[in-house]
Amino acid sequence: MTTSARDLVLERFRWSGGHADMWPVFRDGAAFAAVVRALVSPFRDAGVTAVCGVESRGFLLGGAAAVELGVGFVAVRKAAGLFPGEKLVREADPDYRGLRHSLRVQRAALGPADRVLLVDDWVQTGSQARAVRGLVEAAGARLVGCAVVVDQSDPVGRADLGPVHGLVTADELPAS
Repeated sequence: MTTSARDLVLERFRWSGGHADMWPVFRDGAAFAAVVRALVSPFRDAGVTAVCGVESRGFLLGGAAAVELGVGFVAVRKAAGLFPGEKLVREADPDYRGLRHSLRVQRAALGPADRVLLVDDWVQTGSQARAVRGLVEAAGARLVGCAVVVDQSDPVGRADLGPVHGLVTADELPAS
């Protein structure tokens, strides 16, 4: 019997010091591959030309998702990291901790012909995902949806993100 990506996440996810720890999912090659395949599955026929991911776990998941789809990866950096070239910048609304992040993408990375999938580990308030959507649209591209391991968003927060595909909901995670 094959174990689903959802079950693999639930088996390996843990809380550590009150913080979500998804790294054991990535440490297991078979689980990581299954999670990536499951993340992109609903978007295989969506004409995706690029995958975006917000640092840091979004880089890991987004890069793997791009390889799985056979398309390129577009990094979305937070304010502190080095990032050469002209950039588009968006300020995200406060996240679940009340923090605002300035997100950046290289201007040359996306264009009007691009159909972009955002991949990340978790969506809660959707503030960063909405900022990424703004970056994608500022480049003339189109966001086709978001794929996340854990979906904790509410219907109001995700309404303007397009399709959101989550492998598990926060309510399904083991207790801390």
